[in-house]
Amino acid sequence: MTAGLADDVAGLWARYEDGLDAERATETDLATLDEFLAALEAGEVRAAEPASGPGAGPDGWTVNEWVKRGVLLNFGLRETAAREHGGVDYHDVLPLRRTDDLGARGTRNTPDGTTIRRGAHLGSDCIMMSPSFVNVGAHVGDGTLVDSCDVVGSCAQVGANVKLGANTLIGGVLEPVEDAPVVVEDGASIGAGCRIVSGFHVGENAVVGENTLLTPRLPVYDLVEETVIYGEIPPERRAFTRYVESSIGDHDLFAGGAYKPAVVAMDVAEDTRDATRREEALRE
Repeated sequence: MTAGLADDVAGLWARYEDGLDAERATETDLATLDEFLAALEAGEVRAAEPASGPGAGPDGWTVNEWVKRGVLLNFGLRETAAREHGGVDYHDVLPLRRTDDLGARGTRNTPDGTTIRRGAHLGSDCIMMSPSFVNVGAHVGDGTLVDSCDVVGSCAQVGANVKLGANTLIGGVLEPVEDAPVVVEDGASIGAGCRIVSGFHVGENAVVGENTLLTPRLPVYDLVEETVIYGEIPPERRAFTRYVESSIGDHDLFAGGAYKPAVVAMDVAEDTRDATRREEALRE
C-alpha cells in the first residue's frame, strides 16, 4: 500500500509543479490526499524514520521526502473552508483529526484545549494535557506525555515513552523537503520550557534540563567524549544551558566581555534517572 501511495503522491507533486492548484484538483486527487492523511494517522508512513544502510543519514535516520511533499500538497490543493469543532468556528484547509480511535488504544486527551490536526499520529497509551497541539505529519510514539502548553510541530518525530515537560516547543519543518525534522528519540525526558528546533536530534534516554534551547546554531559541549558537536544530543546524556565567552570580546556597549549561550552534555547520573522514573510513576 505504501509504495502505491508514494507513487500517487509523486504523480500529484509533478502535476502540482506543472500548475495544478486547488481550483483544478479533482475528487480523485483529494481522495489520494485523504488516503495519505489516514496513513499518517495510522503510523503507516512517516516523514522520517530510523534506518540503516543506503539512504540513512549520519544520525541513523532517513528523511522521506515524498511524505513531506504529501503534507505540502494538502495545503496547495485544498481550499480554505469554514469549519466547526466543539462549538468553535475556524477557517483552515484541514479539519481537525478525529479522536474516536484513541480510547481503544489507551491514549488520553484532556478536554478544552487538546488539538490534533489531521495527519498527526499518536501511539498507544499517550497522554495529551490541555492546552496542547500536535500538527500535521507529526509522529508521537507509544507511552509519550505531551504536557500542558506543548506544541509538537509539523513532521516532528517524537519517540516512545518520551516526557515533554509543560510549555515545550518541538519545532516543525516542511521546506526544504529534504531537511530532517526534529527528532526526539525513545525514553528522552524534556524539561519544562524547552525549545527544540531546526531539525535538532535528541538521542535515546537523554535528559534535557528546563528552559534549554536546542538548535543546530548553538554548540553542544559533550563532556563525555570531550568534543564540541552541533545539532544533536547523544544518547544517555544530561543536557543543560550554560554561558560561554563570546568571540566578540570587550565592547563599549557592555563592560566585562560578552557571553553566548551553549549546551553542556554530561552522563545521565543514576539519581537523575531515579527522579525521572519517580515522575513517570505518577502516570500509572
